[in-house]
Amino acid sequence: MQDTLQTDILVIGSGLAGLAAAWDAAKRGCQVILLTRASNPAESNTDWAQGGIIYRALAESPEQLVADILSVGGGLSSPAAARLLSREGPRLVKEILIDELGVPFDSSAENPGELDLTREAGHSLPRIIHHKDQSGAAIERAFLERVRSHPNVKVISEATAVDLLTVSHHSLEPTDVYRPLTCFGAYVLDQTTGKIFSLQAKETILATGGLGSVFLHTTNPPGARGDGIAMAYRAGARCMNMQYIQFHPTALLAPDGCFLISETVRGEGGRLVDRHGKEFMQRFHPDGSLAPRDIAARAIYQTMLESGEPCVYLDITHKPADQLRERFPGIYAVCIERGIDLTREPIPVVPAAHYSCGGIATDDCGRTTVARLRAAGEVACTGLHGANRLASTSLLECLVWGTRAGAQAAEGVTRGDDFYFPKVADWRYEHEAADPALITQDWLTIQHTMWNYVGLIRSERRLNRAMRILRELDLEIARFYEKCEVGDSIIGLRNGILTALLILAAAEQSRESRGCHYRIN
Repeated sequence: MQDTLQTDILVIGSGLAGLAAAWDAAKRGCQVILLTRASNPAESNTDWAQGGIIYRALAESPEQLVADILSVGGGLSSPAAARLLSREGPRLVKEILIDELGVPFDSSAENPGELDLTREAGHSLPRIIHHKDQSGAAIERAFLERVRSHPNVKVISEATAVDLLTVSHHSLEPTDVYRPLTCFGAYVLDQTTGKIFSLQAKETILATGGLGSVFLHTTNPPGARGDGIAMAYRAGARCMNMQYIQFHPTALLAPDGCFLISETVRGEGGRLVDRHGKEFMQRFHPDGSLAPRDIAARAIYQTMLESGEPCVYLDITHKPADQLRERFPGIYAVCIERGIDLTREPIPVVPAAHYSCGGIATDDCGRTTVARLRAAGEVACTGLHGANRLASTSLLECLVWGTRAGAQAAEGVTRGDDFYFPKVADWRYEHEAADPALITQDWLTIQHTMWNYVGLIRSERRLNRAMRILRELDLEIARFYEKCEVGDSIIGLRNGILTALLILAAAEQSRESRGCHYRIN
């Protein structure tokens, strides 16, 4: 690759938010480069999403969805963001996903010609459309194919963003000619050559997904390291609500790691039971097994502590076996691989880190506090989720804010605005090889510390201990990064420790239990 590339719009991340942003900007005539760390651009948080995407219930008013979002959000959700999602979301699902891309959402057996609508926890009505239990994958593949075929989009795989380029940090020219807090692209690692080049852009959109990998148990893919949050924070962007980490109540417990058991299994009638087959959720919430995620996750955790058992169980064996295999083919296949037949026996489940309700603070068009830098999807905090996310709002938020970020970023480009590009310092290479054993151990320290002390239930003593451990580790990783040859694994470790510290600091400062953040003192 060249030492320097330049484009109109740089999109970092190839999930739904990144694809929506790239697609809208490209259709408006902008040249777009879309970066992805993976060799296969389809590998993303979106690709792992099972349940579905909010559409609209029969005879539903937009105010009903707004009410559900605000109810689950613990009083911290932005009413304006909820109204925006409710107003624009169903329209974009219809126009882009259904009509333009032809995503094969399941049809209703009871109402021929209509889409199948299901209900999930926290929803007052069935309003979620899906493609079996692989909704994210169906959306991702259809959207990616269309984006890759657009002549204005160049997709670069196996490319890791190292740091955002800002006038204040990377310019070789005096910064008084332009606002210092301005982003103009990123340093990028070409994983195939080990070379780092600058990719300069008139507008940069972060769509890097989540941060679940900083916890020991997570439903996220391994790449969910908090890369975008860490890069934006180093560049000077405001981050907010980082303490609100949603733990999914039902992840399959297995020796080779957690696997998400979709909210729709409970939505379709799955019951949470203890090892004796007794339901326990009614004593925690009137909605029983359909309680909001934060309440269900803590209830499961509490039940495990009381019983001394390593898990609880999700039982849907009362449903016809053929119906379950048809509705949940992906979950069924994974369970069978791990020796569990969900049509005949309950699934052993535990809570796992699932979604970050906080992130980089943005407005309704994805603008951050750094000029020419936008964010969309899970990496961003639009205010929509408040202290807890309503099920199946995540994909819809990606579609709405990704589209809006792409449109607004394109506006200045197509208008012919003047975009300042300073000279950038060449990357300084180090040649000491990074020790993979140290990287592995450092990750284990981060993950165990975050799980044990900054997890489902937090206390002052636990948080103080986590701070001592992670601050010392942060210094070690910083020295490690300065001396070693930079590769994707050490970039991820550097971003992971910073992301963990941001979550920890927010949890330490927030003494009120609310939504996903629960403190016992």
